[in-house]
Amino acid sequence: MKNEKSIKDLQNEVDKYISQFKEGYFSPLAMMARMTEELGELAREVNHYYGEKPKKASEKEKAVEEELGDMLFVLICFANSLGIDLQEAHDRVMTKFNTRDKDRWTRIGEGEEHGQD
Repeated sequence: MKNEKSIKDLQNEVDKYISQFKEGYFSPLAMMARMTEELGELAREVNHYYGEKPKKASEKEKAVEEELGDMLFVLICFANSLGIDLQEAHDRVMTKFNTRDKDRWTRIGEGEEHGQD
């Protein structure tokens, strides 16, 4: 069985890691730059795996999973630096999707009773 961690566990783990350094968290603007940089790296990997741009033979093999992990780390750092509880933020977003956007998408099974696929 894998070690299950809550979002709060992840935020605490990252905070414990960052807290051991005098520099601490970067400023919000620097965090935004780091997140943008990591997003670019993720986009490059996705393009290599699923797009029309194969890797050059000289390029190091990296995984989409690794890049998503980097994005998650920077996102958690960003949230921690601003005192944002990501569980609360997630809950608010899900409430929004389940209320405002509840009829926006076609649910699985809809339309089948009317002879549609």
